[in-house]
Amino acid sequence: MAIYAIGDLHLSGPVPTKPMEVFGPQWLNHRQKIAEAWRATVSESDTIILCGDISWSMTLEDAIEKDFCFLAALPGKKVVLKGNHDYWWSSAAKMKAAMPEGFHFLHNSCYISGNTGICGTRGWNLPSLPNFQEHDALIYNREVQRLERSLIEAEKAGCQYKIAALHYPPLFHADEVTGFTELCRTHHVDICVYGHVHGDAAHFLNLFQGVRDGTQYRLVASDYIDFTPVKLLD
Repeated sequence: MAIYAIGDLHLSGPVPTKPMEVFGPQWLNHRQKIAEAWRATVSESDTIILCGDISWSMTLEDAIEKDFCFLAALPGKKVVLKGNHDYWWSSAAKMKAAMPEGFHFLHNSCYISGNTGICGTRGWNLPSLPNFQEHDALIYNREVQRLERSLIEAEKAGCQYKIAALHYPPLFHADEVTGFTELCRTHHVDICVYGHVHGDAAHFLNLFQGVRDGTQYRLVASDYIDFTPVKLLD
């Protein structure tokens, strides 16, 4: 019953309507790369966190037909959170009713896997970024509150371990303090995974990965991890 994570799948159907190789040769045939690495890594008893930007579809029905049926055929239970490009995202009730079996959506909630609480939210641009404005602050504060509610739910369930999953990075640099890092610290989060920043950009930005205040931070954008799910816990 291991727990894995991967983000930024950027799927758009078996015959891609939005070919990703325009962003680099590593994206060529990336749907096939994802399937092969996933099947070689994840078993039916495992859980895998999908850290946003899953499908380019604009509607829930299109996303299910083109991409979520493909993901449903891959092993493991899937815990899904929203990315900035997941325009298909709908209400929790609609997604639960329409999706194939095996998908669980983090939306003001957490998912319990054994003795681990998987918590999460989309996240947002951080106050340290240039041009962070008043409307950004409103969304940022709302996302911090959503992660807090998710973590509190895991604590009420008595989880021994806690994983926080976001789409946006919770920090960029080792000494940066944000609402997300403070929640990880005060709620004793074991691992925080995130996506959004792709391979070349992660190296250029020198994006922080490592342990801080007892929490291990890890970027799991799919092209950064060679499209192979990262094991977080056994």
